Amino acid sequence: MTAKDTIRIGGASGFWGESDMALPQFLAAGGVDYIVFDYLAEITLSIMARARAKDPGEGYAPDFVDFVLKPHLAKIASQGVKIISNAGGMNPRACGAAVEAAISEAGLDLKVAVVTGDDLMARAGELAAAGHVEMFTGAPFPGPASVASINAYLGAAPVAEALRRGADIVITGRGVDSAVTLGACLHAFDWSLQDWDRLAAASLAGHVIECGPQATGGNFTDWEGLADGLLDIGYPIAEISADGSVVITKPAETGGAVTPATVGEQILYEISDPGAYVLPDVVCDFTKVELKQAGKDRVVISGTRGRPAPDHLKVSVTFQDGWRAGSTFFYVGDGAARAARCFAETALARARRKLKAFGAPDYSETLIEVVGDGSAFGESLTRPDAKDVAVKLAVKHADALAAGLILRESIGLALAAPPGLSGFSGNRPKPSPVVRLFSFLLPRDQAQPVVHIGSDMIALESGDGSPVHPGDSPSFEPAAPDQAGTVELPLHRLAWARSGDKGDKANIGVLPRDPALAPWIWAALDEQTLRRRFSHYLEGDVDRYFMPGISAMNIVLHDVLGGGGVASLRNDPQGKAYAQILLQTPVTVPAELAEASS
Repeated sequence: MTAKDTIRIGGASGFWGESDMALPQFLAAGGVDYIVFDYLAEITLSIMARARAKDPGEGYAPDFVDFVLKPHLAKIASQGVKIISNAGGMNPRACGAAVEAAISEAGLDLKVAVVTGDDLMARAGELAAAGHVEMFTGAPFPGPASVASINAYLGAAPVAEALRRGADIVITGRGVDSAVTLGACLHAFDWSLQDWDRLAAASLAGHVIECGPQATGGNFTDWEGLADGLLDIGYPIAEISADGSVVITKPAETGGAVTPATVGEQILYEISDPGAYVLPDVVCDFTKVELKQAGKDRVVISGTRGRPAPDHLKVSVTFQDGWRAGSTFFYVGDGAARAARCFAETALARARRKLKAFGAPDYSETLIEVVGDGSAFGESLTRPDAKDVAVKLAVKHADALAAGLILRESIGLALAAPPGLSGFSGNRPKPSPVVRLFSFLLPRDQAQPVVHIGSDMIALESGDGSPVHPGDSPSFEPAAPDQAGTVELPLHRLAWARSGDKGDKANIGVLPRDPALAPWIWAALDEQTLRRRFSHYLEGDVDRYFMPGISAMNIVLHDVLGGGGVASLRNDPQGKAYAQILLQTPVTVPAELAEASS
């Protein structure tokens, strides 16, 4: 590959199940050097682990091979674009073999590399005996027999090594989401692994594009202005230069938009402490990041800083902890919310009566949620006059049959229920495993990345790292606001916001529409207000962080998702709608700023 001052990296996938429209979009536009795909979440790995347990040839994302790559291999080869994907999941070697078979079938000459070393499942007993505890709660290591997956988050170095050895397509298992982007930069620019600021800048670019169109108008607060373009929304492209400068853009003549607001929302997405975004290759500081519009659908990102890599890697364990079962029903008519709750409570009482008759333990957790009466916004905002609602009834139990009893009783109640019950017919739901997440830190030299390319196996050194201390992170607060001449407006008139999850934590980023609004927003969203706003969910602490570069704040709510992921019974187990709840919060601002914002 001829050295270039700037490379263009397209972000084509943010999760397993993402639309397959990005790759043909990038290939049609041309001019992209790398296309990266992110398929993995912790729960995704547990699903893939179960698939591999049933069939040693499974455990990866087969649609990446069959529906994404296969139809476009000829264009990939002719354009010389490099593909980097973590679609290998729990079985990257099998995924690599499937890709090689597709290449051979197409009569092409493309070199495939596979990265392994993240899968520590074979060491479950050893890791349990070592006394590792959960890094957030201090809980003991789960019983090895219940464990579905154990994966260390690897960094970008093995991706770069695979590219240096001539790989056209790189398949990895679990790495940090941004590693596919940073790995391309390490290869293209031959950066030192001690060049912290450049590593952090490329990692932030990777974070922006790792969720695909969330950087170009997807899940955007002001979505109505972009609704006509969502059909053919453009996927993001990061233009990264050898000096570490970054521009975010998208293919011409595609929908959506690239603005400081769309990019800013994505920067704030699921970053926890913005002064210490810890990755295997670098600890990033996003607090002084700045965004600037540099032409239509072009945003410059500057101000990212980096610190030495950590001396430990994060390891995620998924394990089974019983069973859950539930279903959603609809109610229509006067008193719909009351009728829905009566229906759900009666079905639950019937199921519990049968459990008692069988001599079985009670459910370990139950949940009745009504959607449509405003209860998602707290009891003070409920709408008892709602005439159409959905009600979700769910339970957890150590036994699958006991969990499934709630399904039989709720359906069996239909003819005795309050009137107005309806639903979409189809296959009846079944109990599913409760899969919990357990995270811990492992010395980085205990997880060794290996690159497989052809018959060669290249084991990489883990490298040194430095301890990460909470005090290392910079801390900022905006100046106290002047309360004179103020009016009250809902937050959505003053800011953009986006939310997501990290285990049982919700992360809400708030980006002011005008930087001058930041002190008033910070003052309005104090800990007491946030606790009150989420009192019906929140069980843990509240952290607030200020980012003076873009005048944004990042909020972390601990123990707020009912366990998170598929361990939760909630309608929103990943906190995706928490920003919409927060955006209804009243904020007091100066009248002149309110007028300018409107």
